[in-house]
Amino acid sequence: MKIIVIGSVAAGTSVAAKARRNTEEAEIIVYDQGKDISYSVCGIPYQIGGEVEELSALTPRNAAWFKKRYNVSVFTEHKVTKVDHANKQLEVTDLVSGEKKLENYDVLVFATGASPFTPPPFNQKEYDNVFQVRNIQDARDIGAYSAKQPKKALIIGAGFIGLEMTEQLIHKGLEVTIVQLEDQVMPPMDADMTFRVEEHMRAKGVNLILSDTVKTIEGETSVERVITTNGITIEPDIVILSAGVRPNTELAKEMGVELGASRAIAVNKKMQTNLPDVYAVGDVAESFSVITGKPIYRPLGSTANKMGRIAGDVITGGDLEHRGVLGTGIFRIFDLHVGQTGLTEKEAKKEGYDVEILYNIKPDHAEYLGGKELTIKALADKETGRILGAQAIGQGGVDKRIDVIATAITFKAKSEDLFHLDLAYAPPFATTKDPILYTGMALDNALKRNPLLTPAELIRRQNSGEKLQIIDTRSKKDYDKSHVKGAIHVPLAELRERNVELDKYVATVTYCNKGVTGNASQNILLNYGFEKVYNLSGGNKNYQSYLKMLKSKSK
Repeated sequence: MKIIVIGSVAAGTSVAAKARRNTEEAEIIVYDQGKDISYSVCGIPYQIGGEVEELSALTPRNAAWFKKRYNVSVFTEHKVTKVDHANKQLEVTDLVSGEKKLENYDVLVFATGASPFTPPPFNQKEYDNVFQVRNIQDARDIGAYSAKQPKKALIIGAGFIGLEMTEQLIHKGLEVTIVQLEDQVMPPMDADMTFRVEEHMRAKGVNLILSDTVKTIEGETSVERVITTNGITIEPDIVILSAGVRPNTELAKEMGVELGASRAIAVNKKMQTNLPDVYAVGDVAESFSVITGKPIYRPLGSTANKMGRIAGDVITGGDLEHRGVLGTGIFRIFDLHVGQTGLTEKEAKKEGYDVEILYNIKPDHAEYLGGKELTIKALADKETGRILGAQAIGQGGVDKRIDVIATAITFKAKSEDLFHLDLAYAPPFATTKDPILYTGMALDNALKRNPLLTPAELIRRQNSGEKLQIIDTRSKKDYDKSHVKGAIHVPLAELRERNVELDKYVATVTYCNKGVTGNASQNILLNYGFEKVYNLSGGNKNYQSYLKMLKSKSK
């Protein structure tokens, strides 16, 4: 059997390695039009910023290593230009010599990855100070240009790469401006969570321009000045394009491979396409949601490695299957760690779920050992209690909380199951009631007896004219500093005596600073026979953050 893989980064090399582990009989050949193989795309911003000293650390393997280790022939700077699947033959061009050759195959694997999107008007011509961050050559080019000591950077796009590059360039001493088409950074997350990231970025000196695009460029060989659609003028020394990626499907489409709803290559759980003996893996291939089962496109190195291993196993007689993804991701932006898994609120509602939403604001570990605030937004399906997704922001402990919830969702855990997890505890690592345990407890309570109300829903109900009884249960000092519109002040300590002043038959909302005292007040009123009592999720702190977000987006 002769296996040919097109592409040699995470997915392609994983195909080759797994196939070889399963059999010594197959001939395995990998072609890649680039110069480097099996490199870490995700590490490039940190090498540019200096956290990774040598670029070679991101390219630990080369073609000779693969030949020696796996007896796999890897040809770099070789581009597959045509495929004749009827005769199982492809044309390969040596990009250095220009020579072409024909190659036969039994099994063909597309691991062609994705290419960065070049937004107009940057696609009109070549500029010597405009770069993308997708491969090792990009890193070399940016490194070489950095010798000119640019002072001002313009970044187009505020996804993973855009934010990571922002952090690294600020660390290098550059002034950074971001222009983002959407009205928030990290569009895959909910805006009320990413607003916290935006505030942090601005506090660190980032000039963040949202809901805008570059309209015109001035300069012949270099970008000297840009003017945005909203009339803002920016004069950068260096421009980084990070406006997302598009799967490299052209060659596959030409030979009749079908694309999915996401415009990536459609595959089944065995990574097989619609054509026999043709597979697709990594950033060129479509995945599916663990929760909904629907096709989704989430190009990540971790998923690419899994897909590659599955395909390599299936091709050589194995029975591995792809089990889908949750879209789990995490990034660091200065002092903040930001992670997500599963469905966001906007995605869950679009899918038709009636969701309970919790904002859990707790220290990531014991405060007396330096624990810092961690905010978790978690969703549960009201009908089944199943955890649907979570987003988390904090200075520590985000990764392990997101990973626990990702694991829980994968195994179809309900909110009550989170509370019963036996998680590792010691004061340097967690609190006695870990944020995960509290998330499960509070969501389970909300589903059964103690309903939550988000700031967005509270404001919507107020604006609709609904009669609400809003109780601020904090100290008078806190109430005077800031409070929810229309709230009356009844401290928790006085609530048992003063509940007679309230109307049991009017929908009531209790709140405190972050949620715990509001929940205690909610229980008191429910015990005294109040018909409907909500606790404002995340308390006044979350409410005031939401108001600030609304105000900033309305400008």
